[in-house]
Amino acid sequence: MNNDPLASRMRPTELSDIVGQRHLLEKGKPLYNMIESGNIPNLIFYGPSGVGKTTLASIIAQKTKRALRRLNGTNASTQDIKDIVAQLNTFEAPNGILLYLDEIQYFNKRQQQSLLEYIENGKITLIASTTENPYFYIYPAILSRSTVFEFKTVDWQDVMIAVNRGFDFLSDENGVKITVEDGVAEKIARGCGGDVRKALNGVENCFFSTDTVDGEKRITLDFAEQLTQKSAVKYDREGDEHYDIISAYQKSLRGSDPDAALHYLARLLEAGDLPSACRRLMVCACEDVGLAYPQIIPIVKAAVDAALMVGLPEARIPLADAVILVAMSPKSNAGAGAIDEAIEDVKSGNYGPIPRSLQNKHYDGADAEVKGQFYLYPHSFENHWVEQQYLPDILKDKKYYKPQDNKNEQSFKAYMDKIKEKK
Repeated sequence: MNNDPLASRMRPTELSDIVGQRHLLEKGKPLYNMIESGNIPNLIFYGPSGVGKTTLASIIAQKTKRALRRLNGTNASTQDIKDIVAQLNTFEAPNGILLYLDEIQYFNKRQQQSLLEYIENGKITLIASTTENPYFYIYPAILSRSTVFEFKTVDWQDVMIAVNRGFDFLSDENGVKITVEDGVAEKIARGCGGDVRKALNGVENCFFSTDTVDGEKRITLDFAEQLTQKSAVKYDREGDEHYDIISAYQKSLRGSDPDAALHYLARLLEAGDLPSACRRLMVCACEDVGLAYPQIIPIVKAAVDAALMVGLPEARIPLADAVILVAMSPKSNAGAGAIDEAIEDVKSGNYGPIPRSLQNKHYDGADAEVKGQFYLYPHSFENHWVEQQYLPDILKDKKYYKPQDNKNEQSFKAYMDKIKEKK
């Protein structure tokens, strides 16, 4: 009995059998043309797991009649590379070697450098795959000698094709008739998060969990729901997916789209990342709503405190309320813009001595031309305001805060104009 996973046993051998990745593998696309020509450069496949990177590497090796050797960056060593190089120009690899290096981001700089000599002279054709952004994780010299192709998450409609093939494959492999209830294939396809390998694992789980009655296995929707009850949320708290989701979450809040914001909140919560959901929500309340509705800050803080107190799954309720409130509130980034501009001045050294009237000292040195602090206490004056210089001389006319066009900030501005007797 073959104990390999179903995804390995029924791995496609033709480009046309790969589901998804039409942007790469349709006739006429650059990668398709490269493969058909047989002239394969060094390649980097970038994208989530279970979307066909390994399968395509196998097909390329087959079509180019090169010996396929596989390494995984999580456990391979420089010696493994040397062992593969030793096979060059032998009967084991008469047409050269195609090295498929999975998870190359786990190779350190020295290990990646050890590949350079061989991929540069063409003795080894490298296909490296990574789930992380290659421009951050792969040594620049490797990148400069490779062509990067990005693989996309597979749409559930395309995953369904693989799911149905999986049931047919198991039926033929085991000599058992399989009847699949309506909705089963769709349930499995939707529940895999775009990961074809996970979908096929679901197919196999349904098959082996179902009793054979009179030579037939009947795969029910109830079984499929039990075995795929939690969608495969693609999420790695240290990887690109984490930053993509929280970026989309915050941008949806800023863009006043409550439905999109709720969607990304749901993805964070399903991944169990309650801290990120809370932190970004608080940031948006301060940065993106801010002075347009300053009362929102304690409201959102209370919702976040409630969420952290009760934990998941109940935390979803106060967070959903707060997400909708932030998304639907008027927006102003005046406060964030003002402090960023002030910090930029400080970082660049664009500041001077604090005015004497504001300093926390009560005597003057012998070199002071005018002795005395001369601080004016605002509460001693009408409307609790008096004109005096607060910024250093070099910045005395600087305006960091620029009121935006919303009810709150315009009312603040009108009040200040009035007490300063400005028309």
